[in-house]
Amino acid sequence: MNPSLLNGSTLAFVGDAVLSLLVREHLVHQGLTKAKDLQEASVAYVSAKAQAKFVNILIEANQLSEEELAIYRRGRNHRSDSIAKNADVITYRQATGFEALIGYWHLTQNEARLKQIWDQMKTTL
Repeated sequence: MNPSLLNGSTLAFVGDAVLSLLVREHLVHQGLTKAKDLQEASVAYVSAKAQAKFVNILIEANQLSEEELAIYRRGRNHRSDSIAKNADVITYRQATGFEALIGYWHLTQNEARLKQIWDQMKTTL
């Protein structure tokens, strides 16, 4: 499997799972143990609004390479049949682009970049 050849939706599918695990581990390490508290706290990271806000911070600060921007756009522009529940279409697509980046870094085993962005996300949101 070559992650460079995967469509944006597939990359985002993987990225969603990777980000979800990072968030869950982070919250448990913070001492949260009740399911309700964990779910409520996770929204600050996994909601489309939070992800779109964060990826826009990265883009405005020129923190993504041209290759990373291309992956982001692939995820953002991929036609999806799913509909956002709690976000407008633009926000949802930006979040999908961010998840595609997370998935790409994971599948290419670029754990250093993934950790760098995750650490920044934790301190920004």
